Amino acid sequence: MSYLIALIVVLLDQYTKALAISKLRAGTVPVLKDVFHFTYVENTGAAFGMFKNANTFFMIVIPVIIAGIVAALFKLKPKSKLVKISAGMIIGGALGNLIDRILHSFVVDFLDFRLINFPVFNLADSFIVIGAILICVYVIFFENKEEIKDAQA
Repeated sequence: MSYLIALIVVLLDQYTKALAISKLRAGTVPVLKDVFHFTYVENTGAAFGMFKNANTFFMIVIPVIIAGIVAALFKLKPKSKLVKISAGMIIGGALGNLIDRILHSFVVDFLDFRLINFPVFNLADSFIVIGAILICVYVIFFENKEEIKDAQA
């Protein structure tokens, strides 16, 4: 399940980035003026533009992180669908941004929430963040309850 989710995330991410490259290179398109725009940005850093021009570093680190998540899935064999979906979202998002780094030497960002002055981001970033939040929700609220159920069975 995790790998199917990862594949879907990569396909959605790369499709939307291809649209951004072909339609937005000229700048920005307001969807809701001063609230939400589609804005083309070439990000050579990490999330929120941190660590600018560290593309080579991320091209080394990201595959190591992905391999760690895949290894954890193989070793732990999680039963929780939430964990499997979350891992797939994180893997897919990381792969989507890694593909950009390999193909373009930068990550294509285009989602621009101006109302809250948030940095421009992309679908891969969204999936990584949502996946990480869901993993945290699982660990905080569900992990121990499943261990108790398993012990009682």
